[in-house]
Amino acid sequence: MTAETADAILPVKRVSSLKFRRFAETVVIPVGALVVSALVFSIFLLVIGKDPLQFWQLVWTGGFGSSFSLQNSLQRAAPLILTGLAFAIPARIGLTMIGGEGALVLGGFSAAAIAIPLVSNGVPPIVTLPVMAIFGMAAGGIWIGFVGWLRSSRGVNETISSLLLSYIAIAIMNFFVEGALRDPASANKPSTMPIGDAYRIGNIPGTEVHWGFAAGIVLAIVLWVLMSRTTFGFAARMTGGNARAAKAQGLPVGALMVICCMIAGACAGLAGFFEVAAIHGQANASLVAGYGFTGILVSFLARHNPLAVVPVAILFGAIAAAGGVVQRRMGMPDATVLVLQGILFVILLVSETFYGRFKIFQAPNTGDRV
Repeated sequence: MTAETADAILPVKRVSSLKFRRFAETVVIPVGALVVSALVFSIFLLVIGKDPLQFWQLVWTGGFGSSFSLQNSLQRAAPLILTGLAFAIPARIGLTMIGGEGALVLGGFSAAAIAIPLVSNGVPPIVTLPVMAIFGMAAGGIWIGFVGWLRSSRGVNETISSLLLSYIAIAIMNFFVEGALRDPASANKPSTMPIGDAYRIGNIPGTEVHWGFAAGIVLAIVLWVLMSRTTFGFAARMTGGNARAAKAQGLPVGALMVICCMIAGACAGLAGFFEVAAIHGQANASLVAGYGFTGILVSFLARHNPLAVVPVAILFGAIAAAGGVVQRRMGMPDATVLVLQGILFVILLVSETFYGRFKIFQAPNTGDRV
Protein backbone atom coordinates (compact mmCIF):
# COMPACT_ATOMS: atom_id res chain seq x y z
CA MET A 1 0.00 0.00 0.00
CA THR A 2 1.41 3.42 -0.95
CA ALA A 3 1.59 6.37 1.41
CA GLU A 4 -1.13 8.19 -0.55
CA THR A 5 -3.51 5.22 -0.30
CA ALA A 6 -2.86 4.83 3.42
CA ASP A 7 -3.52 8.51 4.04
CA ALA A 8 -6.88 8.29 2.26
CA ILE A 9 -8.31 5.80 4.74
CA LEU A 10 -7.07 7.30 7.97
CA PRO A 11 -8.85 9.85 10.15
CA VAL A 12 -7.97 13.47 9.43
CA LYS A 13 -6.06 14.02 12.69
CA ARG A 14 -3.98 10.93 12.21
CA VAL A 15 -3.28 11.89 8.60
CA SER A 16 -1.94 15.26 9.81
CA SER A 17 0.24 13.50 12.36
CA LEU A 18 1.53 11.09 9.75
CA LYS A 19 2.38 13.88 7.32
CA PHE A 20 4.16 15.89 10.01
CA ARG A 21 6.20 12.88 11.12
CA ARG A 22 7.03 12.02 7.52
CA PHE A 23 8.16 15.60 6.89
CA ALA A 24 10.20 15.65 10.11
CA GLU A 25 11.97 12.44 9.08
CA THR A 26 12.92 13.86 5.69
CA VAL A 27 14.41 16.93 7.41
CA VAL A 28 16.08 15.45 10.49
CA ILE A 29 17.98 12.62 8.77
CA PRO A 30 19.61 14.76 6.02
CA VAL A 31 20.50 17.47 8.55
CA GLY A 32 21.96 14.78 10.79
CA ALA A 33 23.99 13.53 7.82
CA LEU A 34 25.34 17.05 7.34
CA VAL A 35 26.37 17.31 10.99
CA VAL A 36 28.05 13.90 10.98
CA SER A 37 29.86 14.76 7.75
CA ALA A 38 31.14 17.98 9.29
CA LEU A 39 32.40 16.07 12.34
CA VAL A 40 34.13 13.42 10.21
CA PHE A 41 35.76 16.06 8.02
CA SER A 42 36.86 17.97 11.12
CA ILE A 43 38.59 14.84 12.36
CA PHE A 44 40.26 14.54 8.95
CA LEU A 45 41.53 18.12 9.29
CA LEU A 46 42.90 17.43 12.77
CA VAL A 47 44.75 14.37 11.48
CA ILE A 48 46.53 16.43 8.79
CA GLY A 49 47.31 19.19 11.30
CA LYS A 50 44.75 21.81 10.26
CA ASP A 51 42.33 23.80 12.41
CA PRO A 52 38.70 22.74 11.79
CA LEU A 53 37.31 25.93 13.31
CA GLN A 54 39.36 28.04 10.92
CA PHE A 55 38.20 25.93 8.00
CA TRP A 56 34.49 26.32 8.78
CA GLN A 57 34.95 30.01 9.47
CA LEU A 58 36.59 30.44 6.05
CA VAL A 59 33.79 28.45 4.42
CA TRP A 60 31.26 30.85 5.93
CA THR A 61 33.34 33.90 5.01
CA GLY A 62 34.02 32.70 1.47
CA GLY A 63 30.44 31.61 0.88
CA PHE A 64 28.26 34.13 2.69
CA GLY A 65 30.53 36.60 4.49
CA SER A 66 30.07 39.50 2.08
CA SER A 67 27.92 40.62 -0.82
CA PHE A 68 30.62 39.51 -3.25
CA SER A 69 30.90 36.10 -1.57
CA LEU A 70 27.13 35.58 -1.59
CA GLN A 71 26.81 36.49 -5.25
CA ASN A 72 29.72 34.20 -6.10
CA SER A 73 27.93 31.38 -4.26
CA LEU A 74 24.68 32.03 -6.13
CA GLN A 75 26.56 32.10 -9.43
CA ARG A 76 28.06 28.70 -8.70
CA ALA A 77 24.71 27.38 -7.49
CA ALA A 78 22.96 28.09 -10.82
CA PRO A 79 24.17 24.97 -12.69
CA LEU A 80 23.82 22.87 -9.52
CA ILE A 81 20.12 23.69 -9.28
CA LEU A 82 19.56 22.50 -12.83
CA THR A 83 21.70 19.35 -12.55
CA GLY A 84 20.12 18.62 -9.16
CA LEU A 85 16.72 18.72 -10.85
CA ALA A 86 18.11 16.47 -13.59
CA PHE A 87 18.67 13.76 -10.98
CA ALA A 88 15.63 14.50 -8.80
CA ILE A 89 12.93 14.13 -11.46
CA PRO A 90 13.89 10.59 -12.59
CA ALA A 91 14.41 9.66 -8.93
CA ARG A 92 10.75 10.44 -8.26
CA ILE A 93 9.83 7.71 -10.72
CA GLY A 94 12.35 5.25 -9.30
CA LEU A 95 15.26 5.80 -11.71
CA THR A 96 18.87 6.46 -10.70
CA MET A 97 20.00 8.69 -13.53
CA ILE A 98 23.62 9.83 -13.18
CA GLY A 99 24.11 11.10 -16.72
CA GLY A 100 23.51 14.78 -16.02
CA GLU A 101 27.13 15.62 -16.76
CA GLY A 102 26.88 14.27 -20.29
CA ALA A 103 23.58 16.05 -20.95
CA LEU A 104 25.07 19.33 -19.69
CA VAL A 105 28.13 18.98 -21.93
CA LEU A 106 26.09 17.99 -24.98
CA GLY A 107 23.55 20.75 -24.31
CA GLY A 108 26.29 23.36 -24.00
CA PHE A 109 28.05 22.12 -27.11
CA SER A 110 24.79 22.07 -29.12
CA ALA A 111 24.01 25.63 -28.02
CA ALA A 112 27.48 26.79 -29.07
CA ALA A 113 27.34 24.89 -32.38
CA ILE A 114 23.99 26.35 -33.48
CA ALA A 115 25.21 29.81 -32.49
CA ILE A 116 28.08 29.71 -35.02
CA PRO A 117 25.97 30.12 -38.20
CA LEU A 118 23.48 32.42 -36.49
CA VAL A 119 26.14 34.80 -35.19
CA SER A 120 28.12 34.75 -38.45
CA ASN A 121 24.96 35.72 -40.37
CA GLY A 122 24.13 38.56 -38.02
CA VAL A 123 20.99 37.08 -36.49
CA PRO A 124 20.17 39.34 -33.50
CA PRO A 125 20.75 38.09 -29.93
CA ILE A 126 17.02 38.25 -29.12
CA VAL A 127 16.56 35.41 -31.63
CA THR A 128 19.89 33.62 -31.28
CA LEU A 129 19.82 33.13 -27.51
CA PRO A 130 16.37 31.46 -27.37
CA VAL A 131 17.37 29.21 -30.27
CA MET A 132 20.57 28.27 -28.42
CA ALA A 133 18.56 27.47 -25.28
CA ILE A 134 16.06 25.35 -27.24
CA PHE A 135 18.82 23.39 -28.95
CA GLY A 136 20.65 22.88 -25.66
CA MET A 137 17.53 21.61 -23.90
CA ALA A 138 16.53 19.45 -26.87
CA ALA A 139 19.97 17.84 -27.05
CA GLY A 140 19.99 17.06 -23.34
CA GLY A 141 16.37 15.92 -23.36
CA ILE A 142 16.82 13.54 -26.27
CA TRP A 143 20.09 12.19 -24.83
CA ILE A 144 18.64 11.29 -21.42
CA GLY A 145 15.26 10.42 -22.94
CA PHE A 146 17.08 7.70 -24.87
CA VAL A 147 18.28 6.30 -21.54
CA GLY A 148 14.67 6.20 -20.32
CA TRP A 149 13.61 4.40 -23.50
CA LEU A 150 16.36 1.81 -23.04
CA ARG A 151 15.18 1.24 -19.47
CA SER A 152 11.46 0.97 -20.23
CA SER A 153 11.67 -0.94 -23.52
CA ARG A 154 14.80 -3.04 -23.19
CA GLY A 155 15.35 -3.27 -19.44
CA VAL A 156 18.82 -1.70 -19.68
CA ASN A 157 20.06 -0.42 -16.32
CA GLU A 158 19.70 3.36 -16.44
CA THR A 159 22.58 4.02 -14.05
CA ILE A 160 25.12 2.24 -16.23
CA SER A 161 23.74 3.45 -19.56
CA SER A 162 23.52 7.10 -18.47
CA LEU A 163 27.07 7.01 -17.11
CA LEU A 164 28.45 5.49 -20.31
CA LEU A 165 26.51 7.98 -22.43
CA SER A 166 28.10 10.79 -20.42
CA TYR A 167 31.53 9.73 -21.62
CA ILE A 168 30.21 9.42 -25.16
CA ALA A 169 28.76 12.95 -24.98
CA ILE A 170 32.10 14.34 -23.81
CA ALA A 171 33.86 12.45 -26.62
CA ILE A 172 31.42 13.90 -29.18
CA MET A 173 32.13 17.42 -27.98
CA ASN A 174 35.89 16.86 -28.04
CA PHE A 175 35.69 15.37 -31.55
CA PHE A 176 34.07 18.47 -33.01
CA VAL A 177 35.78 21.04 -30.81
CA GLU A 178 39.20 19.66 -31.73
CA GLY A 179 38.18 19.16 -35.37
CA ALA A 180 35.56 20.64 -37.67
CA LEU A 181 34.23 23.32 -35.30
CA ARG A 182 37.54 24.38 -33.74
CA ASP A 183 38.31 28.07 -33.61
CA PRO A 184 41.76 28.53 -35.25
CA ALA A 185 42.54 31.18 -32.65
CA SER A 186 42.16 28.70 -29.77
CA ALA A 187 45.71 27.35 -29.92
CA ASN A 188 46.19 26.33 -26.27
CA LYS A 189 42.64 25.25 -25.47
CA PRO A 190 40.55 23.87 -28.35
CA SER A 191 37.21 25.69 -28.43
CA THR A 192 34.38 26.56 -30.77
CA MET A 193 34.10 30.05 -32.20
CA PRO A 194 33.20 32.57 -29.45
CA ILE A 195 29.67 33.89 -29.60
CA GLY A 196 30.81 37.44 -28.82
CA ASP A 197 29.96 39.82 -26.00
CA ALA A 198 26.76 41.00 -27.68
CA TYR A 199 25.36 37.47 -27.44
CA ARG A 200 26.29 36.82 -23.83
CA ILE A 201 23.57 36.41 -21.20
CA GLY A 202 23.70 39.35 -18.83
CA ASN A 203 23.36 39.43 -15.06
CA ILE A 204 20.26 39.93 -12.96
CA PRO A 205 19.99 43.73 -12.50
CA GLY A 206 21.87 44.95 -9.45
CA THR A 207 23.82 41.72 -9.04
CA GLU A 208 26.77 39.81 -10.45
CA VAL A 209 24.63 36.66 -10.81
CA HIS A 210 23.60 35.57 -14.29
CA TRP A 211 20.03 34.75 -15.26
CA GLY A 212 20.65 31.02 -15.02
CA PHE A 213 20.09 31.25 -11.28
CA ALA A 214 16.65 32.82 -11.73
CA ALA A 215 15.80 30.28 -14.42
CA GLY A 216 16.75 27.47 -12.04
CA ILE A 217 14.45 28.78 -9.32
CA VAL A 218 11.52 29.17 -11.71
CA LEU A 219 12.09 25.69 -13.13
CA ALA A 220 12.31 24.19 -9.63
CA ILE A 221 8.92 25.70 -8.74
CA VAL A 222 7.34 24.54 -12.00
CA LEU A 223 8.65 21.00 -11.57
CA TRP A 224 7.54 20.88 -7.94
CA VAL A 225 4.02 21.76 -9.04
CA LEU A 226 4.21 19.21 -11.86
CA MET A 227 5.42 16.37 -9.63
CA SER A 228 3.35 17.20 -6.53
CA ARG A 229 0.13 18.81 -7.71
CA THR A 230 -0.80 17.16 -11.00
CA THR A 231 -2.10 13.79 -12.16
CA PHE A 232 1.14 13.32 -14.07
CA GLY A 233 3.13 13.72 -10.88
CA PHE A 234 0.84 11.36 -9.00
CA ALA A 235 1.23 8.74 -11.74
CA ALA A 236 5.02 9.19 -11.66
CA ARG A 237 5.11 8.71 -7.88
CA MET A 238 2.91 5.63 -8.14
CA THR A 239 5.28 4.21 -10.74
CA GLY A 240 8.25 5.01 -8.55
CA GLY A 241 6.64 3.20 -5.63
CA ASN A 242 5.84 0.04 -7.56
CA ALA A 243 6.22 -0.03 -11.34
CA ARG A 244 4.51 -3.41 -11.71
CA ALA A 245 1.47 -2.35 -9.70
CA ALA A 246 1.28 0.91 -11.65
CA LYS A 247 1.40 -0.99 -14.93
CA ALA A 248 -1.29 -3.38 -13.70
CA GLN A 249 -3.50 -0.38 -12.98
CA GLY A 250 -3.14 0.76 -16.57
CA LEU A 251 -0.62 3.56 -16.11
CA PRO A 252 1.68 4.19 -19.11
CA VAL A 253 4.84 3.33 -17.19
CA GLY A 254 7.16 3.38 -20.20
CA ALA A 255 5.94 6.77 -21.40
CA LEU A 256 6.20 8.21 -17.87
CA MET A 257 9.82 7.06 -17.61
CA VAL A 258 10.77 8.52 -20.97
CA ILE A 259 9.06 11.85 -20.26
CA CYS A 260 10.68 12.20 -16.83
CA CYS A 261 14.06 11.41 -18.35
CA MET A 262 13.54 13.96 -21.12
CA ILE A 263 12.62 16.60 -18.54
CA ALA A 264 15.78 15.73 -16.62
CA GLY A 265 17.95 15.95 -19.72
CA ALA A 266 16.39 19.27 -20.69
CA CYS A 267 17.29 20.68 -17.25
CA ALA A 268 20.92 19.60 -17.63
CA GLY A 269 21.01 20.84 -21.24
CA LEU A 270 19.73 24.22 -20.07
CA ALA A 271 22.58 24.32 -17.55
CA GLY A 272 24.99 23.73 -20.44
CA PHE A 273 23.42 26.58 -22.39
CA PHE A 274 23.95 29.01 -19.53
CA GLU A 275 27.54 27.84 -19.06
CA VAL A 276 28.19 28.76 -22.70
CA ALA A 277 26.06 31.90 -22.98
CA ALA A 278 26.84 33.38 -19.55
CA ILE A 279 30.23 32.04 -18.46
CA HIS A 280 32.54 30.71 -21.18
CA GLY A 281 31.15 32.25 -24.36
CA GLN A 282 32.12 29.11 -26.30
CA ALA A 283 32.20 25.34 -25.91
CA ASN A 284 35.38 23.69 -24.70
CA ALA A 285 36.69 21.32 -22.03
CA SER A 286 35.63 23.80 -19.32
CA LEU A 287 32.10 22.45 -19.69
CA VAL A 288 33.29 19.23 -18.05
CA ALA A 289 33.34 20.74 -14.56
CA GLY A 290 31.63 17.97 -12.59
CA TYR A 291 28.37 19.87 -12.09
CA GLY A 292 26.38 16.84 -13.22
CA PHE A 293 27.90 14.63 -10.53
CA THR A 294 27.65 17.26 -7.80
CA GLY A 295 23.99 17.62 -8.75
CA ILE A 296 23.48 14.00 -7.65
CA LEU A 297 24.67 14.93 -4.17
CA VAL A 298 22.45 18.03 -4.17
CA SER A 299 19.40 15.94 -5.07
CA PHE A 300 20.13 13.30 -2.43
CA LEU A 301 20.44 15.91 0.30
CA ALA A 302 17.24 17.58 -0.94
CA ARG A 303 15.43 14.20 -0.84
CA HIS A 304 14.65 14.67 -4.56
CA ASN A 305 12.30 17.56 -3.74
CA PRO A 306 12.59 20.19 -6.52
CA LEU A 307 12.00 23.07 -4.09
CA ALA A 308 14.60 21.79 -1.61
CA VAL A 309 17.13 21.50 -4.43
CA VAL A 310 17.49 25.30 -4.51
CA PRO A 311 18.80 25.94 -0.94
CA VAL A 312 20.95 22.79 -1.04
CA ALA A 313 22.50 23.93 -4.33
CA ILE A 314 23.25 27.33 -2.76
CA LEU A 315 24.97 25.53 0.13
CA PHE A 316 27.18 23.57 -2.24
CA GLY A 317 27.80 26.68 -4.30
CA ALA A 318 29.04 28.40 -1.16
CA ILE A 319 31.38 25.51 -0.35
CA ALA A 320 32.80 25.66 -3.87
CA ALA A 321 33.14 29.44 -3.70
CA ALA A 322 35.08 29.15 -0.45
CA GLY A 323 37.57 26.71 -1.97
CA GLY A 324 39.90 29.46 -3.14
CA VAL A 325 39.90 31.21 0.24
CA VAL A 326 40.67 27.94 2.03
CA GLN A 327 43.48 27.21 -0.42
CA ARG A 328 45.13 30.60 0.10
CA ARG A 329 44.77 30.98 3.86
CA MET A 330 45.20 27.40 5.02
CA GLY A 331 47.61 26.16 2.39
CA MET A 332 45.29 23.33 1.39
CA PRO A 333 44.77 22.04 -2.17
CA ASP A 334 41.66 22.69 -4.26
CA ALA A 335 40.74 19.01 -3.87
CA THR A 336 39.86 19.68 -0.22
CA VAL A 337 36.31 20.57 -1.25
CA LEU A 338 36.08 17.32 -3.22
CA VAL A 339 37.13 15.36 -0.13
CA LEU A 340 34.35 17.05 1.84
CA GLN A 341 31.82 16.26 -0.88
CA GLY A 342 32.96 12.62 -0.98
CA ILE A 343 32.55 12.23 2.79
CA LEU A 344 29.13 13.83 2.63
CA PHE A 345 28.02 11.58 -0.22
CA VAL A 346 29.04 8.39 1.59
CA ILE A 347 27.32 9.45 4.80
CA LEU A 348 24.19 10.44 2.88
CA LEU A 349 24.06 6.99 1.34
CA VAL A 350 24.41 5.42 4.79
CA SER A 351 21.70 7.72 6.16
CA GLU A 352 19.24 6.28 3.61
CA THR A 353 19.20 3.09 5.69
CA PHE A 354 17.81 4.93 8.73
CA TYR A 355 14.46 5.87 7.21
CA GLY A 356 11.66 4.07 9.03
CA ARG A 357 13.92 2.87 11.87
CA PHE A 358 13.10 5.50 14.49
CA LYS A 359 9.92 5.10 16.55
CA ILE A 360 9.52 8.84 16.87
CA PHE A 361 8.81 9.01 13.14
CA GLN A 362 6.31 6.16 13.18
CA ALA A 363 2.56 6.39 13.61
CA PRO A 364 1.61 6.29 17.30
CA ASN A 365 0.48 2.92 18.62
CA THR A 366 1.34 1.20 15.36
CA GLY A 367 4.41 -0.27 13.77
CA ASP A 368 3.65 1.33 10.43
CA ARG A 369 6.33 3.46 8.92
CA VAL A 370 5.24 7.02 8.29
